[in-house]
Amino acid sequence: MQTLTEIQAPIASEMQRFEDYFREQMRSKNMLLDKITHYIIKRKGKQMRPMFVFLTSKMISSEIRPSTYTAASMIELLHTATLVHDDVVDDAHTRRGFFSINALWKNKIAVLVGDYLLSRGLLISVEKNEFDLLRILSVAVKEMSEGELLQQEKSRLLNITEEDYYNIIRQKTASLIAACCESGAVAAGALPEESQKMREFGTCVGLAFQIKDDLFDYGLGSGIGKPTGIDIQEKKMTLPLIYSLNNASRENRRKMINIVKRYNTDSAKVKELVNMVIEHGGVDYAVKKMNEFRDNALEILSTFTDNPGRQSLQALVEFTISRSK
Repeated sequence: MQTLTEIQAPIASEMQRFEDYFREQMRSKNMLLDKITHYIIKRKGKQMRPMFVFLTSKMISSEIRPSTYTAASMIELLHTATLVHDDVVDDAHTRRGFFSINALWKNKIAVLVGDYLLSRGLLISVEKNEFDLLRILSVAVKEMSEGELLQQEKSRLLNITEEDYYNIIRQKTASLIAACCESGAVAAGALPEESQKMREFGTCVGLAFQIKDDLFDYGLGSGIGKPTGIDIQEKKMTLPLIYSLNNASRENRRKMINIVKRYNTDSAKVKELVNMVIEHGGVDYAVKKMNEFRDNALEILSTFTDNPGRQSLQALVEFTISRSK
C-alpha cells in the first residue's frame, strides 16, 4: 500500500500552496478567534478531504484552477467546524492527541468558533462567485445534520436496520467525501455527468471509510486483537452489531441487546459482546460490504482517462480501507 506522501505526489506542490491559502482564509481581525484558528491549523490531520478535491481536479484537468483551492478550503472549513462541534456534543477533551477547543476555551467559545468556520466556508464561495460550489457545500451541511439527527433518533430505540445504517453513514460521513469529489470535478470544469459520477464515487468511498472506522471497535487496525468497544459503550449500532443481531438466536439477541442497554460500560460484558459479534459473522460481513463499496468506487474511476490523478485516487481508495487508524 502506498503512503499518503506517495499518493499526494501528483498534487504535492498544490497541497503546499493550499496550506498558505487555507491559513489566509482562516485569518480574523478578532484576536481571540485568530489565536484559536492558529491553534487549529497547527494540529491539522492527514488532510485527506482536500486531497480528494485536488486529485479529482487533477484527474479531470492537468492544470489546477483557482476554483479548486476555493473548493478545498470550503470543504476543510466545513469539516473542521463539524469536528469542533462534535467535541462539544461528545464532551471530548482531546482530538488527535491535542486538547480540543472546548477543553481549552470552554463550550460556548467552541460553538461560536465552529459557527464562524462554517459561515466562513459559505462566504468564500460568495466572495469568489462560486455558486455551484456553494450549492454542493450547502447540500453536504444539510445531509450531515439530517444524518446525525437520524442516528440520535434510532439509537434511543436500538432499532436500526441495515438500511437505516447505510442512510445514516451516507449522510453523516459519505456526503462530505461526495462533496469533495463533486466540487473537485466542478472546479476543474468537468461535464455535468462527470461531476455526478465523481459524487457517486465519493459516496462509495465514504461508505467504505465509515465501515472501516466501525470495524476498529472490534480490533481491526493497529490494535488487532485489542478491540476498543467505544461504539458499544456509546450505544452506537454499527454494521457488525446490526448484522449479528439479525442472525442471532432469540436468546443471544436478547443477551446482546441487554449488554448494549444496561452493561455498555462494563468492560468484561463489552468484551463478551465483541466476541459474540465476531462469532456471529458480523465483522466478516462488514468487511465484505466495505470491499463491495471499494469495488464500486474503483469501477466508477475506471471510466475516466488513466493519468496520475486517477492513479492516486485509486491508491487513496485502497488507503482508506487499509489504514490502521
